[in-house]
Amino acid sequence: MACSRSRFARWRNDVVVLHDKIHGLDPADYAATIREARPDLDVALARTPSEERELLMEATVATGFQIDPDLVAASDSLELFACTFAGTGHLPLDALADAGVTLTNASGVHGPNIAEQVLGYVLADVRNLRQGWTQNERGEWNHYQGGELAGSTATVVGMGPIGETIIDRFGAFDVETIGVRYTPEKGGNADDVIGFEETALLDAVARSDYLVLACPLTDITEGLIDEEVFLTLPTDAMVVNVARGPVVDTDALVAALRGNDIGSAALDVTDPEPLPADHPLWGLSNCLVTPHNAGHTPEYWERCTDILLDALDKTSLA
Repeated sequence: MACSRSRFARWRNDVVVLHDKIHGLDPADYAATIREARPDLDVALARTPSEERELLMEATVATGFQIDPDLVAASDSLELFACTFAGTGHLPLDALADAGVTLTNASGVHGPNIAEQVLGYVLADVRNLRQGWTQNERGEWNHYQGGELAGSTATVVGMGPIGETIIDRFGAFDVETIGVRYTPEKGGNADDVIGFEETALLDAVARSDYLVLACPLTDITEGLIDEEVFLTLPTDAMVVNVARGPVVDTDALVAALRGNDIGSAALDVTDPEPLPADHPLWGLSNCLVTPHNAGHTPEYWERCTDILLDALDKTSLA
C-alpha cells in the first residue's frame, strides 16, 4: 500500500523481525514461523533497540508493529516494511515515503477471530446466556427463555476483511445482512450494501436487530453512532463495537442502555480506553465489556507470515 519504489535495487535474503510485542505474542515465534515457511531466507530477530539499529542498517526487509523514522532514513538497504498491524496511522509514513520503502500491513489477519468473537457476543445475547451464567453461580435451576438468531437482521458498518468475514459468518446463521461501506457501488457479500449517507444508514438501523461496528476511525466514522442512531434502533437491538471506541458516542450509549432505548451492547473497544474502573458502563447489566482482545488469535504469526511472503512475491523480492 502507501509507498513504493518502481524497482528494487537488490535482494539480500535478509528479513529482520523487530522486537515489538503485539497481543502478548512473542516476536521470536514470528521469526521462527518465517524461517519454517521459507528456510532459504536469512531471518534475524532484533531483541533489543541496539540490535534493531544495527540490523536495520543491513536489512532489505523489516517487519513489526512500528519502526523508528530515524532508522528508516539512516538505512541504505531497507526496501520493504511489513507492518504486523492492520492500521498504519501510527507509522512514520513520510519517512517511509522519502526513503522509497514499500509498506504493507496486516489487513485480513484478524478476520476469523474477530468474526468469531462477534458471533460469540451475539449468540450469548440471543440465547440469554448471561441469565444462565448468573443462575449457575447461584446454583439455581430456573427455566428462562431464549431467542433464535435465524431470521434476524444485522447491519455491519465497515466492509474490509473483518467486516466481510463477520457478514459471511452471519450468513451461515440465516441472518439478513446490510453492509455499510464508503463505495457501495463495489457491492460485497452482504444482502444489501449501502453508503454512509444519513438517510440510508438510519433506514438500515431502524430494521436491524444487531448493529456491528467494524470500520476504521475516520472523520466520517468518529461519533457516527450517536443519540439519533440509538433512538432509531429497535428497543431490543444489540450494538457490538469491534472497531474503535470513538466511533460510538459513549455518553449517548450509556443513556440508551439505561433508558432501554436499546437492548444491550458488547464492546471490545471503548472511549475512553482502558475503561476506568468507576465508569458507568461497568455497572450496566445489559453491557458486556472485553479488554480490546478480540484481535488475539494463536494463528496471528502464521497469518502475518503469509502476508509478508505474499508481499515478497509481489515485489519480486522472494
